[in-house]
Amino acid sequence: MSAHPPIISPPADLLSSVRACRICEDLPLGPNPIFQYSADAKILIAGQAPGRKAHEKGIPFSDPSGVRLRQWLGVTDDEFYDPSLFAIVPMGFCYPGTGTGGDLPPRPECAEAWRDKLLDGLPNLSLVLVIGQYAMDWHLKGQKQKTLTGTVKLWRDFWPDVLPLPHPSPRNLRWFKQNPFFEEEIIPVLQKRVLDLKT
Repeated sequence: MSAHPPIISPPADLLSSVRACRICEDLPLGPNPIFQYSADAKILIAGQAPGRKAHEKGIPFSDPSGVRLRQWLGVTDDEFYDPSLFAIVPMGFCYPGTGTGGDLPPRPECAEAWRDKLLDGLPNLSLVLVIGQYAMDWHLKGQKQKTLTGTVKLWRDFWPDVLPLPHPSPRNLRWFKQNPFFEEEIIPVLQKRVLDLKT
């Protein structure tokens, strides 16, 4: 008897329903669910919500944040957009609009409607990358610290199955400079893990 669970693909109508979702009709630019998904995926990128550029292009992380994230992972664009390697399932599938301090938080209706159903269809995950506070609230629950920095510093407590990450946004350049441990300690280990899962 195989020790590996069978691949359980979500019903095609579930993915179609997510893509056609209009729960948040009042969004500034309207609903446009953006995600990447395959039951074969080995790595889940659990982010916040698409930015404006991703909304306009219809492609997740098609912005400077995505460039930095791919550098952290040590992957090419083609590898990053291979759904059999990476599932990209943000907390909110649509661009939430902009507030005074940047993009608004992901709308909670999205995760409530779809998140459990989609995650249940990913039986082959070996690594979950949890990006930002809202994703940490969902995926780490009682294990997260009071601050994002505190949670990231305890990354070894979650490794090798889960890794909390700051958002790769250019707005966080100051954080990266103030926390050199992130690129010195975590990025090399992350890149090695991703390389192992690619091969």
